[in-house]
Amino acid sequence: MGSQVDIVNFQGKELAILGAGVTGNSVARVLAERGADVVLIDDDPKAQSAFPIYSPESIDISAFSSIIVSPGWPRDHPLINTAIELGLDILNEIDIAFTIAQEISPAQKWLALTGTNGKTTTVEMAAAMLTRAGLKALACGNVGETVIDAVTHHDPYDYLILELSSFQLHWMRKARFTSAAILNIADDHLDWHGGFEAYAAAKFSILNRTDIAILNAQDLEVVERAEYFKGRKVFFSLQTPAPGELGIVEDILVDRAFVIDASEAAVIASIDDIQPSLPHSVLNALAATALARSVNVAYEDIQGALKDFHPGHHRIETILSCDGIVWIDDSKATNPHAAAASIMSHLSVIWIAGGLAKGADMDALIRRTHKRMKAVILIGADRELIAAAMAKHSPATPIIKIDSRSGKGEASNTLMERVVEAAKLYASQGDTVLLAPACASMDQFISYADRGERFASAVKKLVPHAK
Repeated sequence: MGSQVDIVNFQGKELAILGAGVTGNSVARVLAERGADVVLIDDDPKAQSAFPIYSPESIDISAFSSIIVSPGWPRDHPLINTAIELGLDILNEIDIAFTIAQEISPAQKWLALTGTNGKTTTVEMAAAMLTRAGLKALACGNVGETVIDAVTHHDPYDYLILELSSFQLHWMRKARFTSAAILNIADDHLDWHGGFEAYAAAKFSILNRTDIAILNAQDLEVVERAEYFKGRKVFFSLQTPAPGELGIVEDILVDRAFVIDASEAAVIASIDDIQPSLPHSVLNALAATALARSVNVAYEDIQGALKDFHPGHHRIETILSCDGIVWIDDSKATNPHAAAASIMSHLSVIWIAGGLAKGADMDALIRRTHKRMKAVILIGADRELIAAAMAKHSPATPIIKIDSRSGKGEASNTLMERVVEAAKLYASQGDTVLLAPACASMDQFISYADRGERFASAVKKLVPHAK
């Protein structure tokens, strides 16, 4: 797929772009500027674009020379199946952007990162390190700007640090990276991929496009699945590093991979330089450091960037600390792996969870974390999956189920206000009220950010001394 078409010269080509979201519109703009005739295809009647938009039912895909698939568009969609049967080229934004970059910015280097959790924080850390070193760098892809917008920027970047989802990697065929990191791997998006093996295969395909693999040594799934890789492996962990690794010595982050003499160790930073200094945050910092060191960023620039770096909203964000109770928004924890890391960072938790499980199993999450849970408040379409796992592993833990009384995206915040009121009944000094849903948000909210903002608004409105 996508191996025959010239993905720089689109002059006069008739192209169908599946998906009229941010990526689809960016691709349409760039390809139209290169002389292509483009249309967008989308199920959403509210989708907007400067280009024609058609519903899947109203389009004859055989009229096009190629289709371009936006991330998340169902891989087994009838239009894609038809395109494959017809032998059409199936393209994607990343490969198109990479080929254009080779033409217009041949000196530009790409670094890449994937994983189940921590991707956005880590690529933003890495971009901050490169920027601190005086390099023109940008985190893009599944965060911030689309890659194709970054590539065609009027003032070219020296480096792009790409956050890549499993959806993007599934279709990718051409892009190459100076270095690529895999943070972790756990159940996520299984409904889209059809199972864990296909999901993991998409993630690990990133190693087919790099000479340097940066790998989490504490994730056995990552270590075992990367055994086939024949290039340079750089492992990172919270342990004392061996030669060729990054790790921790006492409270110091240490590099023994990107040093002239492997018998020596270079100091990166102190654990206290990382906020919050939780285990997974330190692992993210080590992965970001490895990406930065792969392009020779100095240690003082790395340390300076880490000191100044603060994660984005809805990532273990403290909303309020009052009367010995901490209220935390980790709405970005949209799968069990992320939720587990969040829960295990606290000793006594009133856990707010639920939404769209995306095919993930909740048993392992509850089995690992239930001793930290004082009470569980459940919302959303797949809350019964969590309730069943709680009944199996922690039947004595109180469970409160709260239904929505307002529609998705409405001004009323009734749902989260009821959630906060329920949490107040159980929370006491020493407890953490934690929104870490282990599920996607789109059943009841516009996005994970909308979910987090509504939670924060309810806390500030209803918890004493919050104003």
